[in-house]
Amino acid sequence: MATLSTAPVPVRSPLPAGLAGSTVVIIGGSSGIGLAAGSLLHGVGARVVLVGRDQARLNGAVDRIRAEDGPEVLAAPADGSDEQALARIFDRAGSVDHVLVTAGGLAGAGPVDMLSPETVHSTLHGRVWGAIAAVRLAALRLPVGGSVTLTSGIYTIRPVAGAAAVIAAIGAVEALTGALAVELAARRLRVNTVRYGSIDTPLMRGAAGITTDEAAAQAGAGMLLGRFATPEEAAATAVFLMANNYITGQVITVDGGQGLA
Repeated sequence: MATLSTAPVPVRSPLPAGLAGSTVVIIGGSSGIGLAAGSLLHGVGARVVLVGRDQARLNGAVDRIRAEDGPEVLAAPADGSDEQALARIFDRAGSVDHVLVTAGGLAGAGPVDMLSPETVHSTLHGRVWGAIAAVRLAALRLPVGGSVTLTSGIYTIRPVAGAAAVIAAIGAVEALTGALAVELAARRLRVNTVRYGSIDTPLMRGAAGITTDEAAAQAGAGMLLGRFATPEEAAATAVFLMANNYITGQVITVDGGQGLA
């Protein structure tokens, strides 16, 4: 169990190469940003544990990342909000240095007058409890200098109609960030959040009804930088937050200027 520490957080290279030899659990790692993060981390020598609900998709993700001579890549099926299942995965992984939580879709979208208590509860539970569960487990297991990186979305600062429950959930994740960073600072653990704009992932394409690369390019042409972000561009910020040991309690926006337009 992690204990309170009076020693400062360790000094290490703030570059991604400094993550070589570490173990990272990625909750929501079977596709999109989570999968891209797994690939980037594996590329710098980190051991990666991919967590997702669908075993077949996880197996495919492992095959995409794994190299003959690289570090280990594990697939671990679980619901990101099931703390007991996640605890078993942490135990199976052994030592864990960093956690990335990218799980969470758009479930719960709809006009406010059509929302039910059950829908709102489910939406908040998946996002907010999923974040808290990951941090609870990390607080007990991560070494000094470890981190948890959460994710939110641009709707918190640029809301759209018909997404009140989803926006409330991702806004709560952002509000948790500073509170958890302060609480875990005595353990010398860090908590940050990446706020994403439109990222060209299977989830985004499915929600927008985009079925081809050409359609994605056309839809992204109206963005401030002329296209949607790639999953790798989005994931690189999460990797940066893991590597830099002096960043905590921050919400960093990666939206290509979407919040300005």
